[in-house]
Order: sequence, then C-alpha cells, then structure tokens
Amino acid sequence: MIGIHEARLRLLSAASVTTVLELDVAAAAGAFAALDITAPHAHPLFDMSAVDGYAFAFGGDAWRVTGALAAGDVLPGPVQPGEAVRIFTGAMVPAGADTVVMQEFVQRSGDMIHHTDVRLRAGANVRRHAEQLRVGDTLLHRGERITAAHVGLLASVGVTQVAVRERPSVVVVRTGGEFITPGASVDGRIFSSNERMLEAALRSDGYQLARPPFTVNDEPTEMRKAFSAAMESGGLVISTGGVSVGEHDLVATVLQELGAEILFHGVRQKPGKPMLAARHGRCLVVALPGNPRAVLVAWHAYVRPLLAAMQGAADPWPASASLPLAAPVRWKGGRVELRAGQLRSGHVHLLSDEGSHMLRGMCVADVLVELPEEGGDLAAGAQVTVHYLSR
Repeated sequence: MIGIHEARLRLLSAASVTTVLELDVAAAAGAFAALDITAPHAHPLFDMSAVDGYAFAFGGDAWRVTGALAAGDVLPGPVQPGEAVRIFTGAMVPAGADTVVMQEFVQRSGDMIHHTDVRLRAGANVRRHAEQLRVGDTLLHRGERITAAHVGLLASVGVTQVAVRERPSVVVVRTGGEFITPGASVDGRIFSSNERMLEAALRSDGYQLARPPFTVNDEPTEMRKAFSAAMESGGLVISTGGVSVGEHDLVATVLQELGAEILFHGVRQKPGKPMLAARHGRCLVVALPGNPRAVLVAWHAYVRPLLAAMQGAADPWPASASLPLAAPVRWKGGRVELRAGQLRSGHVHLLSDEGSHMLRGMCVADVLVELPEEGGDLAAGAQVTVHYLSR
C-alpha cells in the first residue's frame, strides 16, 4: 500500500496527453491551451474616448464644434487648434485632439462650448492605444485552462481560433449487484448513485461521456465484457465498486486478465483506501470503491487532476492553501484523512466526520482538509492544508 502523494504521482506519470485541435475561441472555454497565444493586434486598437463628451487639444477656454463621432466613425481630417468634436464612448479620438471632457461639464451655445471641469488634465478620458496589450504580448500560456475572461481577452484582439488539447474520452463502469432495478425485488437492495454522480461531475467540468455508463453485476464474464469494451472506447475509465478484498471484489483480477498493468492497489487514505489504478495501452483505469463519499473525494483528489494532466495542464492540481483551524481536532493517523470543511472568516471549520457512504457534508463543503498520515492533535488556530472545491 502506498501513500497518497505517491499514488497521485504514479497516476499522473502514466497519463498520455491528448491530441491538439483548433476550436472557435468561444467554444474553447474550459479547454487547455496547446500553445502559447500572443496578441495579433494591440488593445485598445487606437486612442479612443472613454466617455460621451467633446474631444479637443488641451488648452484654451472655448472651442468651436466642427463635427461629431460615434463609435466606429472616423474624422476625415485632424482637429485644428480651437476646434472640438462631439464624441461618444468608444469612438476614435481624432488627430489633433488629445483630451475628452465629459458632456456633464460642458456648456454649449450654438457651435461654441466651454467646460467647468476644474480637474480636467491633458489626456483625460482617453483610452490609450496599446495601454493594455501590445502586438506580440502573451495572452495565454500553454497548459493554462481557458476561462470566460480569456475568451473575452482573446476575442478583443481579433483571435478567432485557438489550439487546445482535446478533451479525454471518458467511460464510467458501475459494478455491483446490490442495486434496485426495474421489476426486481427491492428487499436488501439500494438505489444506485455513483454513475449518476460521476456523470454529473464530468458534465459540470465540460466533459461528455463517450457512451452511457456500464452497470454490471459482480460476475467475472460480465465484468470482463464491460471493462474490455470500456477500455476500447475511452482514454479514461472510471469504475466504482469491486476493489476491496472480498469474494465479490473482482476488478483487479478482471483487469489483469485483460492485460492491464496495475499501477497501484490500495492507498493510505481515508476515505478510499482500496482504490486502484491501472493502464491498458493508452487507456487509464481509475477504479474507486463503491461508497459514494469515497467516490466524490477521489474525484476531486485524483480524477479531476488526472483529466487536466491528460490535456497538458501546466498545473493540474486543485488550488491549495494553509489556513488556521477554527476548533481543535484529533485523528487516529495511519492514513491521510481527507475531511470536508467550510471556510468562514478565514478559518477552517471541519464538518462532521461522515462515513464513506455519506454525502451530506460534501454538499456544503468549500474545501477538502488534508490531515497528515502521522495523526495526532491540533489546537484551534493550527495551520492545516486545504484543497479548494468548485462550488
């Protein structure tokens, strides 16, 4: 059995990076950049007015209005000394003008204006050419995840297509014969949730399943057939159940019979101790226990970072920090504990130490709190490592 950090390293070291494809910039949100992206144009493209008002060369106390400029219009010639043009937000400041006064401070009589803005200075209310970006400035680094803000920035300098890593093909396999099925007796059976929860987690991050989840009983032939088909159609297979040491825990045996290489089986962690990882050609298998909380914790601690690494993420790990505890905590040790926590007033509030079959705490958690393997006691105010969750 290995430690949690060794398990993470083994899993990510086995990841194969997906192929590169070109996407429309709007469709690239959530994907990872395959190349550095630089600005083909400056931003702003030209000196432009930041307000509705009048543009002129700074100096003097009265100006004659000789024209008007809406956004997108261009003045045919320069503004002469003593002249001004009516200008609207986003319009190009014409040659000969360097300052814009807001219309609220302007008094106009016929074609003549003067203003009452005693704080006006040369260059006021003008967005300068290239003040944000120059041609060739880096907008996005290879391995960065593209956000909505990135999309807006890229589009603002004329980028229409971006090279990204293809999203991995994912297949889910839920094992176990204890689940309620239509037409069967419900005595001794439970409702199935893991495959639905994993599909929801994947969809919330922008991934699509390659096919509907496999749901199989703990029977060797049925499981071999499901895992064989799953590994053929997916770059990543996520399974739940069947990884412990009971007579019905057949996943490790089935994977080995199919020729998969076991990367690890068993991690010193709570929850999720029996989890397994395997490699079959370019396909990775992350086999999780059947308890729902263990599945969701492993999704955050292993599967999301793995999917990011498969897309060339420069930093696939969740954002982490060291923060003070709101109350003392004692834990047994022997395994790293990943506990649900909430952040309030800069302190970590540990939620109830739920069993691995319970999900209520994860519904309201902000962070996973990593309690070290050695165990012990920590006082209120002691620093603990937290890994942020998406809420």
